[in-house]
Amino acid sequence: MSRIYWDSMLFVYWLEDNPHFAGRVAAIHARMRERKDELITSAVTVGEVLAGVYRKGPASRADDVRLALLSLLSSVVPFTIETAEHYARIRGSTSIASPDAIHLACAASAGTDLFLTNDRNLVGKIIPGIQFIAGLDSGII
Repeated sequence: MSRIYWDSMLFVYWLEDNPHFAGRVAAIHARMRERKDELITSAVTVGEVLAGVYRKGPASRADDVRLALLSLLSSVVPFTIETAEHYARIRGSTSIASPDAIHLACAASAGTDLFLTNDRNLVGKIIPGIQFIAGLDSGII
């Protein structure tokens, strides 16, 4: 069993049934369930996903999306003082943009085995607290 952090876009692809990525994300989730992996993400992800819902459709849909999202997750990682320290180290020692550094900091503070993203700029980065950062197309799961 592994702790796997999903970057926001994986949830967006899946919930919006993206023709290019939704199938891959669904397959990864199925494999994770078979392995009994923990799916984690940050409170920032919940906000990012819901922002898209509010932007694209009726606000009444937000409750359904929030419930669907939370039903998938083992835990939601908050941004705490400890997380802020991880964030400061990441931003101070890399050229990683703030939103990505927030996600990485949340994953690091949660002790993540795998950070899964579709952002090629993050794949392969070394971040203490995260064992591996892999792309959606990596075949790692």
